Amino acid sequence: MNQHVKNITPEATDLSRRSFLVGTAATGLVLGYAGVPGIDHAVAAAPANFEPSVWYAIAPDGLVTVTCGKADMGQHIASTMAQIVCEELGAKWSDMRVALASNDPKFNDPVLGAQITGGSWSTMMNFEAMSRAGAAGRMALTEGAAAAMGVPASELVVRDSVVAHAKSKKQMSFADIVKSGKATKTFTPDELKAIKLKTPDQYTMIGVSVPQLDIPSKTNGTAKYGIDVMLPGMVYGALVTPPVRFGASVKSVDDSGAKKVPGFIKAVTLDDKTQTTSGWVVAVANTYANARKAAEALKIAYDGGPNAKLSSQSLLDEAKRLQGLDDSGQFFVKDGDPAAAIGTAAKVLEAEYTTSINIHAPMEPMNATAEFKGDILHVYSGNQFATRSGAIAAGAAGIDPKFVVMHQMWLGGGFGRRLDADMMVPAVQAAKAVGKPVKVIYSRENDMTMDFSRPLTYQKVKAGVDGDGKLVALSHDVVSAWPTARWGIPDFLSPSVDKKGPLDAFTVNGADFFYTVPNHYVRAIKNELAHNATPSGQLRSVAPGWTFWAIESMIDEIAVATSQDPAQFRISLLDGKGKNDGGAQRLRNTLLAAMGLAGYGTKKLPKGEGMGVACVSSQERATASWTACVAHVVVAPSGEVTVKKLTVATDVGTQVHPDNIRAQVEGAALWGLSLALYEKATLKDGGIEQTNFDSYTPLRMSQVPEVAVAVIANGEKATGVGEPAVTVVAPAIGNAIFNASGARVRALPITAEAVKANMKA
Repeated sequence: MNQHVKNITPEATDLSRRSFLVGTAATGLVLGYAGVPGIDHAVAAAPANFEPSVWYAIAPDGLVTVTCGKADMGQHIASTMAQIVCEELGAKWSDMRVALASNDPKFNDPVLGAQITGGSWSTMMNFEAMSRAGAAGRMALTEGAAAAMGVPASELVVRDSVVAHAKSKKQMSFADIVKSGKATKTFTPDELKAIKLKTPDQYTMIGVSVPQLDIPSKTNGTAKYGIDVMLPGMVYGALVTPPVRFGASVKSVDDSGAKKVPGFIKAVTLDDKTQTTSGWVVAVANTYANARKAAEALKIAYDGGPNAKLSSQSLLDEAKRLQGLDDSGQFFVKDGDPAAAIGTAAKVLEAEYTTSINIHAPMEPMNATAEFKGDILHVYSGNQFATRSGAIAAGAAGIDPKFVVMHQMWLGGGFGRRLDADMMVPAVQAAKAVGKPVKVIYSRENDMTMDFSRPLTYQKVKAGVDGDGKLVALSHDVVSAWPTARWGIPDFLSPSVDKKGPLDAFTVNGADFFYTVPNHYVRAIKNELAHNATPSGQLRSVAPGWTFWAIESMIDEIAVATSQDPAQFRISLLDGKGKNDGGAQRLRNTLLAAMGLAGYGTKKLPKGEGMGVACVSSQERATASWTACVAHVVVAPSGEVTVKKLTVATDVGTQVHPDNIRAQVEGAALWGLSLALYEKATLKDGGIEQTNFDSYTPLRMSQVPEVAVAVIANGEKATGVGEPAVTVVAPAIGNAIFNASGARVRALPITAEAVKANMKA
């Protein structure tokens, strides 16, 4: 895979050929970025349009179309980008529209980087750039209006898509200015950086819950998702996947039964040089129903490969073996000398924490449509990593990435699943084999058994406490598959502090917490067996979904062992000393806010009920969102856990859309609850056992508790909100279970059997 994806940065990829093709599309060569049904895709703008930035254009009718370079999977990021532009541009919200970016080279922005959606990065990393783009447009429009009206630009005011001059009472709409052709000012990168942006007290759009621009089309059915794509002459592909998740190969295919299915065209055995898939066959037919029938009629013999006998238990056993080796893994954090401090500690605690394999299962199953037009490959799909996905599609086709045009669609859920491009491989290879456009749709069974799942993890934490109950040392080993290393992109790996080589920081983020602990080690250990058998991906919240499960559980265990209130113990550790300056204070504030809103410690709870706390700095230390949770649970004598209420406080810095932030936090908290109590996938004989929602059981509506959210907006830099609340819920629930029943649980998901087995008599 490395040869196809490692050189995907804008600087490293030669896009001159495709740049020429896109440029000539406006003169009649139709092979670029136009013509996707149902979406106003970014195309070469008509000459009369005014384009202050590659990210938006103003038409002669005054409509402002903002192009979103991020995947929109229901989190409304396209509308958020438009709202940020609108604030500085001075446009009327009803004039705003959104479009989705293709992989046109012009969208390889040197400031915003690769087209990737994840890490709760989108608003955080785009806020300033989109603000400056909006401000530049306002300044250009102002100068154009000043020239047209014959008045000083300094005397003009921009508001609601109108540039007005109070003294003369002259005014021009954005439409008038664009039609006049007077808006011509351009900005160098240095000039953009020099623009003085609004301060939070000047905002009129940021912080307002305006109507989301994508909602009307998504509710009236006109918004088109990948699964909705229809092309002339298109046929369909249905997958037959092997019983082994990865490593199997096809020995033979008997298609005699498939040939009896009306409309059957061909069975294509994938030869995937990108190593994204392994042992797959796609049955192609004139309809999806016939493709499914043909797939079921194929008789395929497999070589199960090296992973055919592996199970969840064998992966866990290997993780424990690796953790026991002194020389395995690389260090992510190496402060002080934990071993020495633990050796002289008054009290030592040690615990093991595990999480299971978890599946994304978005409502829109994975799908892609591929079509070759001459030497250009067009791929229609919703994906979260267009930069990498284009390279995967090219590798599957055996062509240069510059000949691939990616048509971005709305996503019916992603949660990290659509960072991968496996759905493109069968579509591309089937289209190449049959000479027609092919749409491949995964069945739910394909979707679950071939998911790039959240990896099974094993963590061992050892802590030392002095005679005053102060935490003086903590050693933390994290063993898992390395999802990001699988991508083969060196820039996504981090140098280890012990100089042993790069490590996948997306397996240990969160372990570098904001608590002050003088002696602190974190070791990242790659479970090669799991890495190969269950090729893992990024699931909403990524590493903090398991690292904070261990850390925040252990912090509680230390507090209990030293007779300290767990919340107050955390507050004492969040003193902001040294490298924790600033971040610790913000995290402490969110914890206090959650405690206050929940009434933590202010009332005596009935027997069998308990509250537990946790606080996190997800997703990464450098791009943290400060989030705390108080969970209120009821534990029955049987060990069954009912969550009564989740209280979540989060510091978002600057909030763009308050209602959307609350929705994101609520959804993330419920996802965290689902992972904590209900979701588990298991590996047996090399394959995922759970094939549908009857055996993989996410949170049901009847299990949803009350969720209270406190949003702290303090005017600091905007942070992300899509993932942090996922990470804080499980440890808060685990800690609440202990306070309700005395049962300390250390494995996710938490089961009634585990709770009952650990209850105090």
